[in-house]
Amino acid sequence: MQGRLPSGDRLYICHGFGCAYTDRVDFTRADRRRLARFLRAGRGSAKAERAALSKAVVWQEKRVGRAIGSSNDIGGLDLKNAGVRGQMDCIDEATNTTSLLLYLENNSLLRHHTVGRPVARGFFIDGRYPHASAVITEKKSGLQWAIDSWRRDNAEAPDVMLLDRWFRVRSRDLDRLDMENG
Repeated sequence: MQGRLPSGDRLYICHGFGCAYTDRVDFTRADRRRLARFLRAGRGSAKAERAALSKAVVWQEKRVGRAIGSSNDIGGLDLKNAGVRGQMDCIDEATNTTSLLLYLENNSLLRHHTVGRPVARGFFIDGRYPHASAVITEKKSGLQWAIDSWRRDNAEAPDVMLLDRWFRVRSRDLDRLDMENG
């Protein structure tokens, strides 16, 4: 993880591409209750918890957007915004999502998953742009899942998919799947 680990109710939010900037955001008691409500709705199963986590990521991006000025973050490969405060690349997104997940885990709000280290795929030589994602592991099955908000504009639902599939898929294929399912 590029940024700093959450500490108590304090998260450190990366932005500007590659964690060029890090701003502190302190979650309030009301914020914690809101997140607990999302996760309570997902207590019934691992699948329901992943859906609740998706909602928690959307909420965090809205909450953080107001605090640090990232409400207009543009999703996907947008190199013209490298170094711009409030804009995020996949490193920033994976780091921030992982921080949220760790915050939830540290507050005993995850029942069906544990938080893993962020992962990366693509090396240019394989024809793919390098890309990173947050990871959770399902306790019962051991299956790993990517929670990837990079492709989406700020506060849009992240991609949540089996990590094996995330490693294989190309962004343009995800766009095609969105259109087919859309």
